[in-house]
Amino acid sequence: MKIYKNDKRKQYLEVHSIDHLFSFPIKEFIEVREYERDEWMIQEGMRPDFLFYIIEGKAKIYLTHQNGKVSLLNFVNANEFFGEMELLNEVYYTKGIQSSTKTICFALPFHRCREKMLDDTKFLRELATFLSEKASKMAAKYSQSLAFPLENRLADFILQTSDEGIYKEKHVAVCDFLGVSYRHLLHVFAQFCEKGFLQKEGTRYHILKRCALEEMANVLKNG
Repeated sequence: MKIYKNDKRKQYLEVHSIDHLFSFPIKEFIEVREYERDEWMIQEGMRPDFLFYIIEGKAKIYLTHQNGKVSLLNFVNANEFFGEMELLNEVYYTKGIQSSTKTICFALPFHRCREKMLDDTKFLRELATFLSEKASKMAAKYSQSLAFPLENRLADFILQTSDEGIYKEKHVAVCDFLGVSYRHLLHVFAQFCEKGFLQKEGTRYHILKRCALEEMANVLKNG
C-alpha cells in the first residue's frame, strides 16, 4: 500500500473531489492510498480505522463461514464507499476487502473526523442513498440468478473481475457466487472459448472479444 503525498495527493483531491458530499471541509483529513491487485485493503475480522471511497479500480468483499468456507459476497467499484458499516456501528463483524485491480481510494480516519461525519446531515443523506442503492443491487443479483441464463451472468462477472484483459478467478468461488455447479460453469467457459470470446492459458483467460461479453452482460442491465 502506498500513501500519496504533496503534489500527487493534491492532484487527486482536486480531480476527484468529494467536497460535495460533506458540509464541512474534508480535504485536510483525507489520505490518498494506492493498493496493488490482490492486496488486502481490510483484513476480515479486523475493524478498519478509516472510511474508504474508491476513485479508481475495484475490490471484492469476502466472508469466511464457521466451517472455513470462503465466499465472495459482492464488489466495490469506483465512486463507492466501504467501511461505512464500521463507521455507523460500534459492534460489527468486518468483512475482508481485497483489491481486484490497482485501486486508488480516499481514506477518511475515524479518529479525526468520525464525529464530524456522524453529525453531518448532508453526508448522512448521501450515505443513506448509497446504502439503499447497494441493497437494491444485492436484491437484483439474487433475482438475476433466477431470471437469466448463466451465460449472461458469467459474462458480467468476467467483466467485473478482469484486469487489463485477463480473468483469473477461482472456479470454486465463482460457482458459489453465481449459484451454479462446477460442471455447468466449465461448460459455459468452454463455449466462450469456442466462440472466440476467451482464450485459455493455464488457469487464466484472455478476453479476445470484450464487446461480445459486454453485449451479453448488458442483457442484465436492460432486463
